[in-house]
Amino acid sequence: MARKIVARRSQIHGNGVFAAATLKKGERLIEYKGKRRTHEEVDGDDTGDVESGHTFLFTLNDEYVIDANHGGNTARWINHSCDPNCEAVLEEDDGDDRRKDRVFIEAMRAIKPGEELTYDYGITLDEAHTARLKKIWACHCGSPKCTGTMLKPKKK
Repeated sequence: MARKIVARRSQIHGNGVFAAATLKKGERLIEYKGKRRTHEEVDGDDTGDVESGHTFLFTLNDEYVIDANHGGNTARWINHSCDPNCEAVLEEDDGDDRRKDRVFIEAMRAIKPGEELTYDYGITLDEAHTARLKKIWACHCGSPKCTGTMLKPKKK
């Protein structure tokens, strides 16, 4: 079976993931994979450094983060966009082990071959979203709807 998505260089940022075939609205494209780590473990090393402006971390739930720096797959290369064509969908496990929750990337609309896959990262940092941090977390999606940053306004 032919691959429906492929990773390659992106005009948005570094690497990206692109449709290799027509993708249908609602189609589940890939699971975001990586090592399950507690928030405390991630905060204790440099993979969650807010000063880097780059992360392969995906918040899974209140207890765990998926760290695609360890055992990650192609999904880690999907770039942020302020006008995304995909969304991250959380699938909670029926049991009590929150490490078994999963994240899938699904198409929000039909996507043509060659089109880059994107989703809204929805990043909210604990610290104040200063002009300096907004610059570090700058968005380069190129959309007319671009806010200029991957950071979401804090909820009041």
